[in-house]
Amino acid sequence: MKTKIEIYDTTLRDGAQGPGVKFSAEDQVQVVLALDTLGISYIEGGQPGSNPKAADLFQRLKDVELKNSVIAAFGSTRHRKRACEDDPNMKSLVEAGTSVVTIFAKSAASHVRDVLGITLDENLTLIRESIEYLKSKGKRVFLDVEHFFDGYYEDAAYPLAVLTCAAEAGAEALVLCETNGGRLPHEVEEITAIAKRHAPDKVIGIHTHNDTGCAVANVLSAVRAGATHVQGTMNGYGERCGNVDLCSVIPNLQFKMGFDILTHEQLARLTRKSHLIAELANMTSRDYAPYVGRDAFTHKGGMHADAVRKRKTTYEHIDPGLVGNTTHVAVSEMAGRSSLIQKAAELGIVLSKDGADTSAILDRVKELEAEGYEFEGADASLELIMRRATNQHRCFFDTLGFHARVSQPRVEMPTLSEATVKVVLPGGSIEHTVAEGHGPVDALNNALRKALWNTYPEIEGMHLEDYKVRILDGKLATKAKTRVLIETSDREETWNTIGVSENLITASYVALLDSFEYFLLRRRGGQ
Repeated sequence: MKTKIEIYDTTLRDGAQGPGVKFSAEDQVQVVLALDTLGISYIEGGQPGSNPKAADLFQRLKDVELKNSVIAAFGSTRHRKRACEDDPNMKSLVEAGTSVVTIFAKSAASHVRDVLGITLDENLTLIRESIEYLKSKGKRVFLDVEHFFDGYYEDAAYPLAVLTCAAEAGAEALVLCETNGGRLPHEVEEITAIAKRHAPDKVIGIHTHNDTGCAVANVLSAVRAGATHVQGTMNGYGERCGNVDLCSVIPNLQFKMGFDILTHEQLARLTRKSHLIAELANMTSRDYAPYVGRDAFTHKGGMHADAVRKRKTTYEHIDPGLVGNTTHVAVSEMAGRSSLIQKAAELGIVLSKDGADTSAILDRVKELEAEGYEFEGADASLELIMRRATNQHRCFFDTLGFHARVSQPRVEMPTLSEATVKVVLPGGSIEHTVAEGHGPVDALNNALRKALWNTYPEIEGMHLEDYKVRILDGKLATKAKTRVLIETSDREETWNTIGVSENLITASYVALLDSFEYFLLRRRGGQ
């Protein structure tokens, strides 16, 4: 029988401490539901004693029925000047109403003396009494042993004494925290093995940070040494360089080390849940993230793409579908005909190796990339090029030009942006519209919507999600070309379009036109 590995998610507490990460009260509930669907064993809701939002979350979750996950509250041991019964933090942990409570305690001797200002024995008393109090209230108690690895190198006897104290008090899991993220895998493996021998009847956990880029490797090393409880965050969110990324740890444990972590159906949701939680956290998904990133199974070089077409294992270490991802072929100046044909097939377009259409598309892509275009992240614009070349394209509208004006009488006054567009619709009618916006690009977007809405009212459902600008050849200063990438969504699909020009507004307008055209193509068909 294989050893069971428990996954403990701390995205809503440790992850929320990461730069830029922000969850609303409703977002927190959505994260919990997503993690429960994924099959995570434990979900840490936060620290009710110091965070009112966490306290509110525990109240909200009392009415939520979870299928796979157990909610945990988090807090410190009792204050050194208060008994457990009189400690507000202890009370908040009990009142959170969770069956599991995780508390943290210091295990580095110097931290106990210099930070807490107490003796080593006094610290052990805090740990023992806190665990015993929570146990008396019917709680399962996990102990996060802060700075365990650094503490071991400083004074090996004291961190082990902390483990003994917590085990005797009734802690169910002893979680070894690599708090500073500075230890390497061989160190983590060696010390975890020692801890496991020291407390053989207790669940040994591992909690790592990524300050040396070794967080995932450190977890795998700890598991090799006997850890069976893994703490981390989705997408590796967390302070400084982040916590260990569960989106890498889980498939590594399952596919590379043979542990049963999630069901096949749950693992197939991993990519989707990763991206959902990124959106809820107000963060951009990392395209290069292992397993779940958009580029994790993307092939750019022509020879690579051709090899993958013939035998996927040549450049893919697992079937991307196992984690809910897909193979992508990036078409670029490095691409050959095989790459282009594969990419076209991915988009539902059939090309032949020796076809004139294939040559025309390849030439056009190379020509545009010489001008500064990049289609690796702009599949929608690439698909429009392919459909135009293969006569699988329908003209929904044509544009006769645009005008954008920005006025600001004085620097301290608000900017006024206005745009005018002239659009030719099927049948020859012309719409000449003007609109204002928060900036010239927003004004152009509003003017295009105004011009197209009567003919295509469904555009009400598409929304601009992201807008990225990159200056090409920066040494040319104000004469440099600008590349604009626009991400648009209709809540069912997200697509990216691109525009390049020496004029930022023109580049934006080109990308906007492609975005509207792609949306209409999807809604109304190509012919």
